[in-house]
Amino acid sequence: MADWYVRSVGEFPWFVNEKFGARGFLVPFDDGLQFGVRVHVLEPGKPSTMYHRETGQEGFLVVEGECLLIVEGEERPLKQWDYFHCAPDTPHSFVGAGEGPCVLVTLGLRSGSIVYERNDVALSHGAGVEEETDTPDVAYAPFPKWEDGRPASWNELPWNRGS
Repeated sequence: MADWYVRSVGEFPWFVNEKFGARGFLVPFDDGLQFGVRVHVLEPGKPSTMYHRETGQEGFLVVEGECLLIVEGEERPLKQWDYFHCAPDTPHSFVGAGEGPCVLVTLGLRSGSIVYERNDVALSHGAGVEEETDTPDVAYAPFPKWEDGRPASWNELPWNRGS
């Protein structure tokens, strides 16, 4: 891949999961960069990930729709143009809310460690683990695997309107 590029979000590789929505990776994993950028599309009631904390900082911008942020065991509604700065070791997850898809732009490091914490609030939204683990394969074992594909709500998303 070239040092720089311009592409539509719809042109990037996308992956879908019936439990966790859809993700488009704007910076490919195979390019050796330690910084990741992706677009995550959440349907109402669907979590983005299992509740977790990481050693790197992250940032999340809601560009469309609404979601519920679960952070440090508390619920906080987010709407379009809200930004969540996630300091290192801050436990968090998101759950889609509202009437349609929520589109999040996520930024963060691709290295460091992760811990999936047990949390009753996250569990009540289907975004929590029963037992703490630092192994993603254990945290996600009960759920379907990610597959190549586009979000179910593709035609409603901002980058696909009018095409």
